[in-house]
Amino acid sequence: MSLATLNKMGEGNMLAYLDIEFTEIGDDYLVAKMPVTAKVKQPMGLLHGGANVVLAESLASCAAYCVAGDNTMVVGVEINANHLKAVRHGEVTAKASPIKLGNSLQVWQINIVQNNDLVCSSRLTVMVKTK
Repeated sequence: MSLATLNKMGEGNMLAYLDIEFTEIGDDYLVAKMPVTAKVKQPMGLLHGGANVVLAESLASCAAYCVAGDNTMVVGVEINANHLKAVRHGEVTAKASPIKLGNSLQVWQINIVQNNDLVCSSRLTVMVKTK
């Protein structure tokens, strides 16, 4: 899967609305970035925790899909997120790395950072199903 293909998949949905862009694919990770604009802030002017979760789940779900293959679909079954640092501006970068890659279940760790500071630590579990 290429970055262009992943970014194309994000057109016309939540990823496009939040300006999430995939930026790097590695052998065992996927990276994306999201600008911290008004549409991802809560009323106090901070990056909304829900926006962190959208970024984390979107990134890890796409990574899981890349691993699972074309004849499968992946469905998120559980996500958690620890919001560790407030962000007011700039952009955040997220990296998803696998913890467990099973045939029917995958678990991914997603770290969201800004300037090398951990902003949010999240974990997503997905079910892998045959199409």
